[in-house]
Amino acid sequence: MELVIGYYVLQVLIIVICILLGYFIYDKRFKHNHGSKIPDGFQSTEEINIDPVSGEKTRVYYNPDTGERFYKKEK
Repeated sequence: MELVIGYYVLQVLIIVICILLGYFIYDKRFKHNHGSKIPDGFQSTEEINIDPVSGEKTRVYYNPDTGERFYKKEK
């Protein structure tokens, strides 16, 4: 009986660890780079993303020196 309980506890721990890893490692580049002030060295691109649900427009800015992308919501 103790072996069965230990097995289920181990499964729950593995699931919790996977959830925590997924939360902290999840690709947050879009949300992380979002801001209102465009950093120095970034150039505007023609790329605009439109959210189909809210209709918000997001313009993409690109830094040719580092290859980073910056996303800014437009009004």
